[in-house]
Amino acid sequence: MNILDKIVADKRVEVKLRKGLIPTKQLEESVLFERQTTSLAQNLRNSTTGIIAEHKRRSPSKSVINQTSSVWEVAQGYEKAGACGMSVLTDGKYFGGSLDDLLTARASCNMPLLRKEFIIDEYQLLEAKAYGADVCLLIAACLTRQEIKNLSELAKSLQLDVLLEVHNQEELEKSLMPSLDMLGVNNRNLKTFEVSLETSKSLSTKIPNDFVKVSESGISSIEAIKELRPYGYQGFLIGENFMKTENPAQSAINFIKKS
Repeated sequence: MNILDKIVADKRVEVKLRKGLIPTKQLEESVLFERQTTSLAQNLRNSTTGIIAEHKRRSPSKSVINQTSSVWEVAQGYEKAGACGMSVLTDGKYFGGSLDDLLTARASCNMPLLRKEFIIDEYQLLEAKAYGADVCLLIAACLTRQEIKNLSELAKSLQLDVLLEVHNQEELEKSLMPSLDMLGVNNRNLKTFEVSLETSKSLSTKIPNDFVKVSESGISSIEAIKELRPYGYQGFLIGENFMKTENPAQSAINFIKKS
């Protein structure tokens, strides 16, 4: 069982528990549920930097990344730095995140927020909307084509942008459909955790131009972004690069200035 299978198995148990605690009706009645969302895809199309900055405390591959920076400060700093959007990890067991992190980020900035989560159930999309997200992540590696279709169509009906993440051509081919806004290529091999920008390069020609192309993982320098731009990438998800420093917000400011 690879790490993704393990996370998804745990996630099924977690979602079942959450459904028992907070009924759907309660999520739909929350204050933020009626909020007008902001499109990350649109932001990326109009941006010169294309940076989506992440808040992440830890990960299965790196254990602790940053347990001290407050979400509030990081979100405000990323916005000040000129990031196009912010990705907020909400998985607790493996990444040390929570839906409260999403709520805090929403209260502290106006940029589009991506709920970075292993979404396997429609309930999680209602949560994303209720907690202030503008974008949801769907991971092709843990969903069937029909599940991607159902989840992405529900997301669109909730006015959430959809970022679909793929790791290889097979995942990409099963996933292409009109209810997606962005296609993210994860440069990290989920089985080995090795990272290579070649993944983004080789898949770039297979992604139709209707979708905003986003490259994820292993982007730790301006050079990497410059290398990927000619391949049509407009979005760059930067996770650990900012968070592994003492002041993620300042790191983002310095990075974006150079780009």
